[in-house]
Amino acid sequence: MAAKNILIVGVGGQGTILIGKLLSSGFMQAGYDVKMSEIHGMSQRGGSVFTMVRYGDKVCCPVIEEGSADLLVAFERLEAMRSLSYLKPEGTALVNDLRIDPAGVLSQQLDYPSNIVEAISHAVSAIIVPATQMAKDLGNERVMNVILLGIIVKHMGLEAIDWNEIIAQNVRASFVDIDIAALNLGLSYIAE
Repeated sequence: MAAKNILIVGVGGQGTILIGKLLSSGFMQAGYDVKMSEIHGMSQRGGSVFTMVRYGDKVCCPVIEEGSADLLVAFERLEAMRSLSYLKPEGTALVNDLRIDPAGVLSQQLDYPSNIVEAISHAVSAIIVPATQMAKDLGNERVMNVILLGIIVKHMGLEAIDWNEIIAQNVRASFVDIDIAALNLGLSYIAE
């Protein structure tokens, strides 16, 4: 199988790296060669975080180049817009419909762009998800990332991997049950 590329983008503290690690563990369990890399841009101060996951029969480089991502997973709208150039023409953007104002907007030096969701949906094949609200409804806003993981799994046809086991092995015991519930919520988000 030729390498598949998943680019996960968000703001520091949203859990992009955890999802990259869960995906990588799942792909290794399934017997794929996997490479993961991370780029932190002032992540502790709300800056951008990129997590790149590549998997296939043989993967040489951990870095996803522009125009080569099969799937762009964005934990925030503006991060999705900033990263669209990484998608292949036939790629898909999975976007959490969440607005987090960057420092320039908070200081009133910049305006947050309007109509981002519409622009993304017009530019590429997109799945827009209210994942943060879904996580709040489930009881913990922090599991938004695992809801998105469930959607990734469903969208990419990765249900044969034991994601419950991957979660149990990689998250704190106190989060396992709610993370599995979040995963199942994501899996059920996209209809058969």
